[in-house]
Amino acid sequence: MSRTLLPEWAPQSAVMLTWPHEDTDWAPILEEAETVFCRIAHEVTLRQGLVVTCQDETHEAHVCRRLTEAGVDMTRVITGLAPANDTWARDHGPITVLADGAPLMLDFTFNGWGGKYPAEADNAVTRRLHQQGAFGNLPLTTVDFVLEGGSIESDGLGTLLTTRQCLLTPTRNPDLDEAGIEAVLRRELGVERILWLSEGHLAGDDTDSHVDTLARLCSPDTIAHVVCDDPEDPHHAPLAAMTAELEAFRTPEGKPYRLIPLPLPAPIHDEEGRRLPATHANFLIINGAVLVPTYGDPTDAVSLTRLAEAFPEREIVGIDCRPLIHQFGSLHCVTMQLPAAID
Repeated sequence: MSRTLLPEWAPQSAVMLTWPHEDTDWAPILEEAETVFCRIAHEVTLRQGLVVTCQDETHEAHVCRRLTEAGVDMTRVITGLAPANDTWARDHGPITVLADGAPLMLDFTFNGWGGKYPAEADNAVTRRLHQQGAFGNLPLTTVDFVLEGGSIESDGLGTLLTTRQCLLTPTRNPDLDEAGIEAVLRRELGVERILWLSEGHLAGDDTDSHVDTLARLCSPDTIAHVVCDDPEDPHHAPLAAMTAELEAFRTPEGKPYRLIPLPLPAPIHDEEGRRLPATHANFLIINGAVLVPTYGDPTDAVSLTRLAEAFPEREIVGIDCRPLIHQFGSLHCVTMQLPAAID
């Protein structure tokens, strides 16, 4: 069976969100977080459907009320009930491939980024939603392999971009070395070549350097990536080393990638003094638009302008995601796109 991992710019039917709730670490800033989720939901439903995971019926009623108040077109919203430990749909949601030309959802194991956090409920969310029909008639296969959606980027043509720091962390798939992990990726995702990044990390990121915080495929020959222009910032050298790696990569045709630098925002810290992982690379591509996280920083405008050059046929929409980074993720991390083939 031939498989192809769909790129994010492929036509979509919906975006999946797992809504925050009071029994998670979001509790102290739940109102602010929900405001961001409502903004994302509004922008998505202007262009396509939305699948929202709710804890229970009481939570579902609350979520629907918040969405309605935010002006969301509720005819485009499907809700499902599934207890969740947290809200990072990018990592516990389904990864979709084309299997012999037909969409197939893959439910990989999610273990809380290598056992850092409880994840048993999150790991069951996709199966629960599938059982409730939230994904239409699309088939779902469970894969006994730890893999998070935020750790991989696809060009849809057989190339995968990822990081060694994440995929080779021994708390994910301890019995497999790099060659063994590559074999699984080739088999399950149909990738033909893997571009491994060894450099790059953001302070406050507890995913072990998910590629969606660092470098993103915008098209088969274009990569947007985070840079740090301040030589006094501890990110300066690692991100420069990552840029050098990206410059050395070649497309399947042997050409250098077109690289689009996204400047790192000035440091943002939480109340305990921890630096938070603010990155414009954590954008979401949807039908006709790109939703880009912003942080109230001068680099917002620079990144929005540069991403407009990368996506000339899509509207670039900035969304203030400062509440999200307080839980160490951003816009792409809380979303998972679903392919257009879903009923």
